[in-house]
Amino acid sequence: MKVYYTPLSGHCHRVQLFAGLIQADIEFIPVNLAAGEHRTPEFLKRNPFGQVPVLVDGDIVVSDSNAILVYLATLMGKSDWLPATAVELAAVQKWLSVAAGEIMYGPCAARLVAIFGAPFNADEVIARAHRVLTLIDAQLAERSWIALDHVSLADVALYSYIAHAPEGGVDLTPYANVNAWLARIEALPGFVPFPNAT
Repeated sequence: MKVYYTPLSGHCHRVQLFAGLIQADIEFIPVNLAAGEHRTPEFLKRNPFGQVPVLVDGDIVVSDSNAILVYLATLMGKSDWLPATAVELAAVQKWLSVAAGEIMYGPCAARLVAIFGAPFNADEVIARAHRVLTLIDAQLAERSWIALDHVSLADVALYSYIAHAPEGGVDLTPYANVNAWLARIEALPGFVPFPNAT
């Protein structure tokens, strides 16, 4: 099993983090985005959107970081990470959607502006980041994990861009519950750090 990735992508880090936490045997193959390797015909056969990460498992190709998380958890029978009961599965899925929406257009976008010069309005995306962090901090006020009574894919999907929100000018100091949650994730066996961009 292989995953094509780039080290500074939080989307890619989600997959690396989950692979480490479940001790999955995956070969991570770097893709040089600056050199346009994600736009080559060979890469576009794997993912026509030209995005990383992309998982290749024999003849199976899975793109999108959250889809890869779901694929790995299901394939490897990790029902503690992705439960099958309707209520618990919906709770996890809700936060996967937050990771793809509010996190993407908040902390992730702020980081893209600061590090890569992305054409977002910095003030707007930082404000969005603080809005979602306020909601997440409230969610964690009386619980250790974001969706369930134990760590799940919801925590994995949210971690990377929240942990590195300061790289985008988003101060995490006001969010005591979020900071405690980040520390709990970082203490898990098999945790894989997300490298700093600077």
